[in-house]
Amino acid sequence: MSSLFAFPGQGAQQVGMLQHLPDGAGPLLEEASDILGQQALALDSQQSLQTTRAVQLCLLLAGVAWARWLMQRSPAPGYVAGLSIGAYPAAVTAGALGFADAVRLVALRGELMQRAYPQGYGMTALSGLDLASVERLLKAVGGEVYVANLNSDNQIVIAGSDSAMAAVANLARRSGQGSARRLAVGVPSHCPLLDGPAAELASAFARVELQRPRITYLSGSSARPVFDPQRLRDDLAGNMARLVDWRATLRNAYERGVRLHLEMPPGSVLSGLARPVFEQGRVMAVEGTRWDSLDALLRQEVASDR
Repeated sequence: MSSLFAFPGQGAQQVGMLQHLPDGAGPLLEEASDILGQQALALDSQQSLQTTRAVQLCLLLAGVAWARWLMQRSPAPGYVAGLSIGAYPAAVTAGALGFADAVRLVALRGELMQRAYPQGYGMTALSGLDLASVERLLKAVGGEVYVANLNSDNQIVIAGSDSAMAAVANLARRSGQGSARRLAVGVPSHCPLLDGPAAELASAFARVELQRPRITYLSGSSARPVFDPQRLRDDLAGNMARLVDWRATLRNAYERGVRLHLEMPPGSVLSGLARPVFEQGRVMAVEGTRWDSLDALLRQEVASDR
């Protein structure tokens, strides 16, 4: 048996999320502030979180801080995985991407995405519809809208222009079978609309050294483990424009023996998606859970491996 640290994507952000990091996060925030040339703690204000850059940096810093805190006290997980921007703290936690490089790359990632689509675009979650039904709706609407995330058997996320997404949502509601919810994401992630920014980010990645992961890294795009640094470079640089298959990623983890799914802060959205997959395991969100409970679960998984 094994464990998985899961890192959330954009939409999970919370105002003040960096004000409640675990003990020992001070040096991490200071390093990030020096790299960015601004106070990292200023990134999680209501106003700052209106920007894609600030949101993605906050999710990186929170994910790395909480994962490091937990691994300093408890056994490391067997696997890491991140949804969209969550792939970056996952790669840092796995020892494959340096923290300083991650801060620079995530800042650039957010800027490129924001610059390409400053307004009028985003993402919408559709619930209660299967993939074939969603694809029929997209075909009926036409225009700039794409399948972006396969989150679970009954939740699919689309990305595109506000007008096209609104038309799809209206058709879904009129069908009487599905519901639609606009996400707190201001860019059309995980679709061809971001091919250009992804290519620019790949150029920046070419100057960054990556290592073979010390903890198995599961790609949220391919739903498979990535060991080769060059393949990991491609996975991280291109994931903003590639479909996220989170349901397959979770199933792969379960088939590989993962029975403990721990969601790094902020929030518990990924825990809700994981529960149907880990029916015979344990799914916990670190936020709001006592450390001694988390420690006991991690040590139990390590003991069961022996």
